[in-house]
Amino acid sequence: MNMLQIILGSAALLTVAYWTYGPILVRLLRLDPQATTPAVEMRDDVDYAPLAPNELLSQHFSAIAAAGPIVGPILAGAMFGWLPALIWILVGAILVGGVHDFTALVASIRHKALSIAEVVRDHMSRRAFLLFLSFVWLALVYIIVAFTDITAASFIGTQTLENGDKVSGAGIASSSLMYLALPIIMGLAMRFGKLSVNKATVIFLPLVGLAIWGGQYLPLDMAQLLQTVVPTADDKMAHKAWDVLLLGYCCVASVVPMWLLLQPRGHLGGYFLYVALGAGAIGLLLGSPSIEYPAFNGWEVNGQTLFPVLFITIACGACSGFHSLIASGTTSKQLRVETDAKLIGYGAMLLEAMVAIVSLSCVMILTKDAPLLKSPQPNLIYAQGIGTLLEKFAAAARGVGIPIHLSAQLVVSFALMAFTTFVYDTLDVCTRLGRYIIQELTGWKDAKGRWLGTGLTAGVPAFFVMQSLSDKDGNPLPLWKAFWALFGASNQLLAALTLLGVTVWLWRTRRQVWVLFVTGIPTVLMYTMSIWALVRMIASDYQKVQETNPQPITYVLLGVSSLLVVLALAMLVEAYLALTRTDKSHPQSQASAPSLAAG
Repeated sequence: MNMLQIILGSAALLTVAYWTYGPILVRLLRLDPQATTPAVEMRDDVDYAPLAPNELLSQHFSAIAAAGPIVGPILAGAMFGWLPALIWILVGAILVGGVHDFTALVASIRHKALSIAEVVRDHMSRRAFLLFLSFVWLALVYIIVAFTDITAASFIGTQTLENGDKVSGAGIASSSLMYLALPIIMGLAMRFGKLSVNKATVIFLPLVGLAIWGGQYLPLDMAQLLQTVVPTADDKMAHKAWDVLLLGYCCVASVVPMWLLLQPRGHLGGYFLYVALGAGAIGLLLGSPSIEYPAFNGWEVNGQTLFPVLFITIACGACSGFHSLIASGTTSKQLRVETDAKLIGYGAMLLEAMVAIVSLSCVMILTKDAPLLKSPQPNLIYAQGIGTLLEKFAAAARGVGIPIHLSAQLVVSFALMAFTTFVYDTLDVCTRLGRYIIQELTGWKDAKGRWLGTGLTAGVPAFFVMQSLSDKDGNPLPLWKAFWALFGASNQLLAALTLLGVTVWLWRTRRQVWVLFVTGIPTVLMYTMSIWALVRMIASDYQKVQETNPQPITYVLLGVSSLLVVLALAMLVEAYLALTRTDKSHPQSQASAPSLAAG
């Protein structure tokens, strides 16, 4: 089987799933195109703002995709081989992740666009609600820490390509800042200049390309800038400065109206994702690269076992608990018609699986001893992989008389910019969702609650990103690497908790056997893999704290891993009590039943 067959076969399988399993889910959940959604009923154009399905798809897709379907598949593919990674992406997206996203979105719109935590409170207990919110907020903190640090790393230093060209991290930083300014201008033009969304797309999407090209000529070197104040400033200090600035951006993005930043940025980011996906697909289809990397490297690699590590390393692209936060946090407040949930909830997940497969192909074209794999940096593997694919496409085009010439520097800059763009979408949405959680817990819905929630959600990650880590040999260790495994495990456990909450909701309001298969089996799978992984981490961290002079953050990671397991087990107890409760007078359960039976 060659690369072309794998890509076409994967795309065909995902397409068939959308047109077969998707409609089954629509019928089972009884989506009603005539029902009034919360976005319409509660419209305020700050949090509740109905969008056309294509516009919402772009925003939702850019928010859920981020860097996850790039980092996870590359790390797992390099570790265990591309075949197990590909199988999990396809099976996971169709039967687990797609179901998770779709049901989370529907559960939210059936509960006034409230979060999954509110669904848990309605159908389990207030205690379960508090447990779930605590878990979600912790998960958001780790997502923000991991993605802030990996983005800041992209803005530092210079990468030398195989052909000798150099790509400046300072140039990527400049491109990113220009990109962030574009959606604000676009939002203002659409709001006050009455510019249509189609015209805005035609105008501003090419400007994103101009920002990518121009960034390398207008580099923003943070280390050099800091040296004007602190002569000893270096790349390490510059990295920390970018961490703080990114978190500052998150604070602002969390509280501004959705029309000013989140919606136009999500729209541009979604189209940028389509372009990045299309570029990789064109390179794969027309460049006809050969598969060089082994399909399978073994059940255990460098002390890491396929089960459960594969399932927590590849989250986005197969199944990700973070998606439920987007679906029930921002997307449900913008869903115009109930039946759009199939495209937004299920379709976007399958589309993300293709992003993951394109990312995995960047490993497949490498040889096992490739220098890039000695200390894998997913952003560089992705960037150079996309560059290689497009260069092969250009060579094929020239071979048939089409004069296409692509600069390796421009192509890699494009891919790195795509990587950081995806992360922006995650960072500001996560901070907004963290703000929602604090507001739900305190009941403060005014400006005080907005700023308190934002400050806490961005402030805790600020503490972590200022830490310096090293490996057992004393070499500097990127912070995002230390947090990635914990992020993966907690993210997948969040998916398990979401599926558990949805299963309890569906069972208490429907009591039909299909619930146990459609959401019940995925719940068991995600619970098993994530808790298994967390227990392994607890054992590893416990050994580290027994060593001489353990790093302080090791205690934090040990404590948090243990807390996550306790919270997850407590949620299982709450779910058992809810499922076995025989009283039919549960007020919230009765209130939710009519809307579920709509249609």
